[in-house]
Amino acid sequence: MYKKTFLPWFHPSFAYSSERCLALFCQALCLLLSATFMTPAMAARSAYKPSSAELASDPIAKARAAFERRDRAALVALRTSLSAQGHELAMWVDYWELSLRLRQARQSELDAFYARWPGTLVEERLRNDWIIERGKYRDMKALEAELPRAPYFEDREVECYSLLLRHQAGDDVALRARELWFAQREADHGCAWLVEQLYKARLLSRDDLWARARLAAEQGRRFVAQHAIGLLGSVKSETVHQIFVQPSQFLARRSLSPSPDEAELSVLAIIRMANRHPQAAAAALSDPRSAALPPRAVASAWATLAKEAAIDGLPQALEWYQRAAVAAGGETTELTPDTLAWKVRAALRSPEPAQRSAVIVAAVDAMGPLQRSDPTWAYWKARALKSSAEPGPRGDAQRRAAKQLFESVAAELHFYGRLAAEELGHAMRLPDPPPLLTAAELGAAQNHASLTRGLALLALQMRAEGQAEWRHGLRGMNDRSLRAAAQRACDAQVWNLCMSTSERTRIEIDMAQRFPTPFRDAIDAAARESELDAAHIYAVIRQESHFSVASRSVAGAAGLMQVMPLTAHWVATRYRIPYSRALIAEPATNVRIGARYFKLVLKDFSGSYALAAAAYNAGPSRPRRWRNVQVEDAAAWTEVIPIAETREYVKSVLSNVAYYGALVGAAGVAKLRLSDVMRPQQSATMFAEAEKSMSELPEERRASDVEQDE
Repeated sequence: MYKKTFLPWFHPSFAYSSERCLALFCQALCLLLSATFMTPAMAARSAYKPSSAELASDPIAKARAAFERRDRAALVALRTSLSAQGHELAMWVDYWELSLRLRQARQSELDAFYARWPGTLVEERLRNDWIIERGKYRDMKALEAELPRAPYFEDREVECYSLLLRHQAGDDVALRARELWFAQREADHGCAWLVEQLYKARLLSRDDLWARARLAAEQGRRFVAQHAIGLLGSVKSETVHQIFVQPSQFLARRSLSPSPDEAELSVLAIIRMANRHPQAAAAALSDPRSAALPPRAVASAWATLAKEAAIDGLPQALEWYQRAAVAAGGETTELTPDTLAWKVRAALRSPEPAQRSAVIVAAVDAMGPLQRSDPTWAYWKARALKSSAEPGPRGDAQRRAAKQLFESVAAELHFYGRLAAEELGHAMRLPDPPPLLTAAELGAAQNHASLTRGLALLALQMRAEGQAEWRHGLRGMNDRSLRAAAQRACDAQVWNLCMSTSERTRIEIDMAQRFPTPFRDAIDAAARESELDAAHIYAVIRQESHFSVASRSVAGAAGLMQVMPLTAHWVATRYRIPYSRALIAEPATNVRIGARYFKLVLKDFSGSYALAAAAYNAGPSRPRRWRNVQVEDAAAWTEVIPIAETREYVKSVLSNVAYYGALVGAAGVAKLRLSDVMRPQQSATMFAEAEKSMSELPEERRASDVEQDE
């Protein structure tokens, strides 16, 4: 059962070390001893994978199906039976049954439920559900009774209800309320009620309402905009609907002397137009009739246009950001985090080094504290400061500031952490193995009820409930408890929980948990056959499927390397790999096909791992459009990828390559810097050949699961 120790035997830190060999032995002994803390049922459950027939007949699966079809009679029967058996998941059946009649539930029934399952996730969920349900009816008495007993506000709507109570008690909650309201992607009763009360109390202004509406227009959230504008009481919802659906028609009818509301509505229409036609929106904003628009709203509109231009790679992006600053007339313009992020990306495309550096520094400095602390922006500000520092003593202060920023992220295990370390001249060095876990620590994780329920629910393919139980169990854990929990997930071969749980630690870093190496034989064989390093295959699998054999995307991509069906057939035919549709998720076959495909993409993109990773995620056609972007290096090219999913995917795969290269000792990778991994390995003249060979690929693989760019 315990197939993995905390560091693999091939980890370079253990080479030729008798002390560490002894440490490995002791650690293995601890793992063995920890099994004594497990009941036989727990031990069986860790490795148990039920068949489809078993899933269909499982009582919990039956209960979930009864809940979905709202069959309360079946749920009552199953709840009674499972409770009598003392089934570990009986609480979930109880929760589903009461949820079906929550609107009619009496307080005594709720209290009895809380008493049956104290301190559990279902207790917390039912309380949150009840708060949201009663909040719809503005039942202040129920909210006053339940909110003080809610330990966490993971649901934004529940926090809004809590802020409402505090507001009525005289607390100043306007700043946090505004923050929550602006963070909403969809309108809800709780935050809507809170905002109404704050607006009536004049703690939110008319400008706040229009600012929220502009953000909603930028995001395409009509109902959010309608609610914000509706609080004014002077604009019909039909007008807002028209602006969202036909902005150009609304703008065609605007006058030279609009009312304050009409002026603001015109800005909304321009923002809506910018989503698909930024140049047409810029023309509308430059129209003489726009002279009567409020400066702050105009500045916001120009910033939105600039962001859309940056996403589309238009050369006007930085010019429009500048026009936003001019329109503000010296006043501070509240730009969204996304708009500021794209200002940095637009600057990365600038051919003028001085302009690039100045804009990046200004954009990062304009970010809020949370966004500014993101390693992405710390790294790019440091690069900008370093490159623009004057020679000699006059630039020393700026170089020191750059060094401090690089140092702030260099120890972190991700794309920009690794690049920052290289800027500082730090060679790749894996964290030292953490102190061994004791048998008691491992046993505590094995006996942790919430973790046990999480794994049991995941085994029943109830992913949302299983992951929620697991996260609930991790609350308040220190590094050692987190490592023990991660090891339990590793032993159960639930690799996504193994990695994500281990990544929560701050001091004790276990690289074997964060970068596991299952399926080693199949991956080594595929690496030899495709002439790739094993590190590259591990890097892709870690990001594609998190080592889940059963992983399948909505589009049909399957298996460890998420291979599409037509692509699998095409690659298998080309390389004479024995294949049938039933084998698409079989690990050895899937990895052989995926590795061959990645090698083809890598060759067709002239050995550029950044381009190849982008092609593997988004399909080859998009990176072909992006490859001619004029930027300073591959790091900048990666950051300006317009699709967020692909951008983060490429960063993760490239950093995965570097860390797996160090872990598995892959030839040609272990000693490479991340910047070397990113550098194209062949001549750019091969791009012409790429067009020809890639044209043979089935169209299916060219289409990413991501249907639209940002």
